[in-house]
Amino acid sequence: MGLKGGAVQRRYFCRLFGSGGLYLAATFAANRLLDRDAPLSVANVAIALLPGLAVLGMIWAIARLYIEIQDEYLRMLEVRKAMFATALTLAICSVWGILEMFTTVPELPLFWVFPIWCFGLGFGGLWNKLTLGDAGCA
Repeated sequence: MGLKGGAVQRRYFCRLFGSGGLYLAATFAANRLLDRDAPLSVANVAIALLPGLAVLGMIWAIARLYIEIQDEYLRMLEVRKAMFATALTLAICSVWGILEMFTTVPELPLFWVFPIWCFGLGFGGLWNKLTLGDAGCA
């Protein structure tokens, strides 16, 4: 397949880990600088939005991977992982949302939607490996 360890994968990991590092740093900084009940101000909103911008960077890194993969089979494996992650995320969030509506379970903060999706990518790779014998390139 030729992509494992190739330039496309290296660029993907640089983009993803760069954005992921910014996400961790921005989340840590926002946690340290802002109280949970911080007043609404331009500065507080800007600080609170920094981790979200890093999430957009991670999404962009994943989208660039799909664009840059030339091999259709490898791209299909990556898309299958994303579909699995999306289905898992929608299922968890929808079922938990229904539980929130009709019972007293704790609320699931929207913050967790993207991390759930990312874990779903890992499970999607496992699904690919179990059903097709190949987990993909990333």
